[in-house]
Amino acid sequence: MTISVILILAIQVVVGQVQPPFDIQGHRGARGLLPENSTAGFLLAVDLGVTTLEIDVVVSGDSTVVVSHEPWMSETICSDATGRAITDGRSHNIFRLSYEAVAQYDCGSRGHPDFPRQEKQPAVKPRLVDVINAVEKHTAEHGIEPLQYNIEIKSRPEWDSVFTPAPPVFAQLVHDAVTATGIMDRVTVQSFDIRSLQAAHRTRARWKLALLVASETDLASILDRLGFTPEVYSPYFRLVDESTVRDAHARGMRIVPWTVNEVSDMKRLKALGVDGLITDYPDLARTVSDP
Repeated sequence: MTISVILILAIQVVVGQVQPPFDIQGHRGARGLLPENSTAGFLLAVDLGVTTLEIDVVVSGDSTVVVSHEPWMSETICSDATGRAITDGRSHNIFRLSYEAVAQYDCGSRGHPDFPRQEKQPAVKPRLVDVINAVEKHTAEHGIEPLQYNIEIKSRPEWDSVFTPAPPVFAQLVHDAVTATGIMDRVTVQSFDIRSLQAAHRTRARWKLALLVASETDLASILDRLGFTPEVYSPYFRLVDESTVRDAHARGMRIVPWTVNEVSDMKRLKALGVDGLITDYPDLARTVSDP
């Protein structure tokens, strides 16, 4: 091999490291098309070409890491074991239920009023390890490139010991679940709760960390409170402009806004230089992703 060829290959490797592919993240799987946070939804997102699966997690009464947006059964989408729609979600507290009890609820057959394209089908809240194992099996069997996983710790200070464990316990349970699946180097942990990011940081795991932001904020101030600079900054997409992207990149962070469901917004954000986006519609996001 000539020196010139070696140099070309080295340059390609460096460029590949500096400019990874545009990151399309399937929000709660493919929420716009199949029940949110369901195994079927995650597998559909894989088949639609996402590079990352965005997964919400809570904890059951028997310390199982469960895939769910709320730490209770949502009145909007869930029914109990008899088929009755849930009307008082917080009384169906996942943190007070065994996983066996959690699995008796159906959170897919009712559909979702905000997502008319979503196909109604029975869906239980799966364990995180089961979702990861199903995805890993699916990608291996179909020759699909291994995916990244963006796992959101759903915590708030007012939920501590009521709906969720304290952040250090929560982060350790997620760490243990991820370790059991052997995919730590492909995991990002994200949260709106800086306490959970701090706890995840203290585990010294190989995972990456992402800061979620829902409203206008001074990035320097929140990073100062956080105490370190995470690998990823994920603001609400309407907060993103050129200066937002420039600031994140100047601090060495990738910027991946949420939740972007219109193609026009996807194109605008990509033109601004974001590194990826989180969407309920992976099928639409394919129109703006790299070929």
